Amino acid sequence: MSERKTSYLRSVLDSIPAYRPGRRVVGPDGRSAKLSSNESPFGPLPSVRAAVADAAADLNRYPDPAATELTAALARRFEVPEDHVALGAGSVGVLQQLLETVAEPGVEVAYAWRSFEAYPLLVGLSGAVPVQVPLRGETHDLEALAAAVTDRTRLLFVCNPNNPTGTAMREDELTAFLDAVPDHVLVVLDEAYREYVRDPRVPDGVRLYRDRPNVAVLRTFSKAYGLAALRVGFLVGHPHVAEAVRKTMVPFAVNHLAQAAAVASLAAEQELLERVEETVKERERVRGALLADGWTVPETEANFVWLRLGEDTLDFAAACERAGIAIRPFAGEGARVSIGAPEDNDAFLEVARAYPRRN
Repeated sequence: MSERKTSYLRSVLDSIPAYRPGRRVVGPDGRSAKLSSNESPFGPLPSVRAAVADAAADLNRYPDPAATELTAALARRFEVPEDHVALGAGSVGVLQQLLETVAEPGVEVAYAWRSFEAYPLLVGLSGAVPVQVPLRGETHDLEALAAAVTDRTRLLFVCNPNNPTGTAMREDELTAFLDAVPDHVLVVLDEAYREYVRDPRVPDGVRLYRDRPNVAVLRTFSKAYGLAALRVGFLVGHPHVAEAVRKTMVPFAVNHLAQAAAVASLAAEQELLERVEETVKERERVRGALLADGWTVPETEANFVWLRLGEDTLDFAAACERAGIAIRPFAGEGARVSIGAPEDNDAFLEVARAYPRRN
């Protein structure tokens, strides 16, 4: 049967590429270092595994659609009212819910670029008009982002630290930006990597949102908490925002096992954050080694480093792949390299050291 274009499919799908997940590759010696998805190199803590195993006894039952226990635990952890919390299937799920609350034909959604690659995909699918504001070097140009706001703008995404460059905005510049954004625009601070921040000048968005009704904060259990497979994200915002996001949540999006794991992870947070500290130390070691070898690597507050490689990006990624190391290349721009286990980081540094180009 010959293929034909069907009239019932949305035309916007023709211009939207599929999301590309991080790849896993295997080298000739059997090495497989996945440094392409910003995952935690650590598995779940024993207490978290036990909580999931206990919850598995109820797999024949639907989960709590409101994830009541997790909502309460998050409210206690961040010292906010429960009606300020909304959940979703990972932070990407919450992003989509946010867009469903604001997107209409003609509405504009603005964000820095390059930033989290799901932004253009989700904004395009929502039917809103994407407005991309170029980075200034490797960081957000907040003045340009504020200047991009029009009377049609409904939503701004601000990724801090930024994915994929790892750079983070300081409190003075971020608060000045928030004060400049008009009230008709919702600003979402996407803080997926907040737990890895060590620069005291980088603010905690949960503190900033409290007296700003048009500011909300997005977090995830996928990175520092090591629950990427279970898909748990959450938003902290004022009740009118959180309620709207809860209304657009797909029923049972946060499943029973995911809720059990997230609650157990919050209870074991101190132990988890000790693991995060190990990753931060590895991040500084990897960046220091790259700098010593002549690479230019911007300061990073996330669990990855960014190499601006330009036209050599795909060639460098291929060199890594031949050694059994998967990284995340962005053709013509650069590569994002997650911080993994020390032996995987060492294997990556060996490839980088041997690579003939220096940026």
